[in-house]
Amino acid sequence: MINKTNKEIQALVDKATAGDKKSLETLVASVQDIVFNLSLRMLGTFADAEDATQDILLKMITHLSSFKGDSSFTTWVFSIAANHLKNYKKHMFAHYPLSFEYYGDDIENGKIQDVPDLTQNVEKDILAEELKMSCTNVMLQCLDVESRCIFILGTMFKIDSRIAGDILEMNPEAYRQRLSRIRKKMADFLGQYCGEYGSGKCKCKDRVDYAIQSHRINPSQLDYMTATEISIKTMIDVKNAMEDIDDLSQDFSFCKPYQSPERTKHLIQEFLDSTQLSIIQKS
Repeated sequence: MINKTNKEIQALVDKATAGDKKSLETLVASVQDIVFNLSLRMLGTFADAEDATQDILLKMITHLSSFKGDSSFTTWVFSIAANHLKNYKKHMFAHYPLSFEYYGDDIENGKIQDVPDLTQNVEKDILAEELKMSCTNVMLQCLDVESRCIFILGTMFKIDSRIAGDILEMNPEAYRQRLSRIRKKMADFLGQYCGEYGSGKCKCKDRVDYAIQSHRINPSQLDYMTATEISIKTMIDVKNAMEDIDDLSQDFSFCKPYQSPERTKHLIQEFLDSTQLSIIQKS
């Protein structure tokens, strides 16, 4: 999709809404990974992100006939995804909200020395990397939902402020100002507490057993370490020029993009292969 013109994308949309399955599969495949990565950062866990990705892709399919090419197809999908995720209440952290105060207190006062070895013969370096990716992703849950979405669009996807403003229904200047403040807030927290990305005392390797005991990671299910990382450049076809909002981008290298899990791809493919498809395309 990155190399396709707007006219070619519109042709795919027209064919898909007319019942061409291959065109629909091409459209779904082109946005599946960006939807999953936005969901993962917004919701905090792989399981919740997989569920939301399926919901969003099905919503995209059922509303496909409403796409008129007024924006890029990716921007249109981002708008659907962002609106869905901002109102999503089924994920774990909707029921157990976090704050920077809670996170900081846990780092300062968690009794990590009192926990026995719970690694189940998995190498501690592997578990520490899993914890680092999980912890920094879950840390995003300390932001309110709109701030989280602003941070993810601007820092992970590096979306142009005009496009991001359209997605979030705010003017570009307001978006840039809020993004700058949010990034500074995140960078300050990392600098104060995190020993991996800042100068804090928290070291993932020292907290592995504590994290297992707290159900933050599971040695038998390493979501991040088994996920296939992809280049962020393959995920974006929205813009050519990036805006340099501030100089904090190097502090957020934990925002790595991943391929959507195979089980999610299989579930979507099963749906595309089902008889429900003809009904949805008529809706």
